[in-house]
Amino acid sequence: MSFTVGEKIKLSIFGQSHAPAIGGVIDGLPSGESLDIAAIERFLARRSPGGSPLATARRESDVPEVLAGLTDGKTCGAPLAFVIRNADVRSNDYGQFHNIPRPSHSDFPAIIKYGEAHDIRGGGFFSARLTAALCFAGAAALQLLERRGIRVGAHIAELAGVKDSRFDAVNLTESELLLPSSRVFPVLDEAAGEKMQAAILEAKREGDSVGGVVECAAIGLPAGLGEPLFSGAESKIAQLIFAIPAVKGLEFGEGFGISALRGSQANDRYCEPQGAALRCESNNNGGILGGLTTGMPLVLRAAFKPTPSIAREQLTWSRSSKRQEPLVIPGRHDPCVVPRAVPCVEAALALALLDLLCLSSNA
Repeated sequence: MSFTVGEKIKLSIFGQSHAPAIGGVIDGLPSGESLDIAAIERFLARRSPGGSPLATARRESDVPEVLAGLTDGKTCGAPLAFVIRNADVRSNDYGQFHNIPRPSHSDFPAIIKYGEAHDIRGGGFFSARLTAALCFAGAAALQLLERRGIRVGAHIAELAGVKDSRFDAVNLTESELLLPSSRVFPVLDEAAGEKMQAAILEAKREGDSVGGVVECAAIGLPAGLGEPLFSGAESKIAQLIFAIPAVKGLEFGEGFGISALRGSQANDRYCEPQGAALRCESNNNGGILGGLTTGMPLVLRAAFKPTPSIAREQLTWSRSSKRQEPLVIPGRHDPCVVPRAVPCVEAALALALLDLLCLSSNA
């Protein structure tokens, strides 16, 4: 099992959904860096359900406790260790799933791999609960990136077929990039956001769920970040993005859509210097070429599947009776994970970029 990621900036995550706590250890952070823990708590609050009818009814304060790695509020060179306590758990909802695994969950393959010892409560260590630890690390990374002139932001690009405006991939400004994170529902077009929220509530009323797409971008990146061949920017970012539960697709720039273009349409023509980099007329490649950043905005989109735990009756396979049986999943679940996934994608990108930056310099 691997719960550690990164080369220069290494994050190890531990815990399970219904264990006493989750947490992590961040190794390799430059010393002398101030960390605003209150800002990290505000970032974590964006991931927390917060009693919203759009999210699970599970209530967790998500107040992190830093155990080591800070001296007078600054990184001291030692690994930064933190925990986030679990409080609102209902483990009795999950015992049956060893026998009747939930459709589209990790239950069945995890039982085959780990046997009856697998902690199935709340999904165990497969749970999206562990993204709180990812968000702590990502929020810390965001602070270090900001001091180096790099900003990261995200929004809901699509939900239940309703589309938001897209980031301007060529002339993306800091105000546009950070606008969604200042809103309760993280979109650029608030009218589209209202339709999305209505779609979530409709699915919830019908005992169902919906999925969507998160668009995330970074600006202020220097050209040349990345290490070919297996440590290219896309590879390192993808490793962290796909660690977020429910992600089923990832594209950079125009992604799959670029395959329908001709080279004359897809090529990003250079037009003028932009600092140490060259500016492009378009950004179909999403700010990465050959696994290296180009200095243009880095733009990606991550696709999230609908929450597999739904209130509707489903059919599954009983391992004891050896036949298909109906299943109604109890417990508290998000009718859509996408709104709470927005900061998770930001955190994943920020952590990957800080690692790439430290690999390329003495950042």
